[in-house]
Amino acid sequence: MIMNLKVLLPDRILLERSVTKVVAEAENGFFALLPHHVDFVAALVPSIFAYVTADDEEHFVAMDEGILVKQSDQVHVSTARGVPGDDLEELRDIVERELRVLGESEQKARSVIARLEMDTLLRFTRLGGEGS
Repeated sequence: MIMNLKVLLPDRILLERSVTKVVAEAENGFFALLPHHVDFVAALVPSIFAYVTADDEEHFVAMDEGILVKQSDQVHVSTARGVPGDDLEELRDIVERELRVLGESEQKARSVIARLEMDTLLRFTRLGGEGS
């Protein structure tokens, strides 16, 4: 038995393959899907996604967070970014680099939000003092 795997990016189909096994990572850890697995939905974390083709070859995709939906023999994965490859070390480096960039961007965004919140709080404080 095989499953039809389709990995979707916002602007294109990254890959479409017949597979016998899928291994992915959700927030609570890794899981594997086989053709007779029950229908399944999972939120994926940034990680290395693996699949085994019908000719028993293992392949990988470094991907951002996403959603996996298995329904019958169809497995669809939707993610913002993904890079297919067969060299695990290279793909792990890509994931780590992307996480680092996302972490830095998130820190900058949180800093901007904190400044906006502080400014808003100060304005409310001034308004409260003027009405007394």
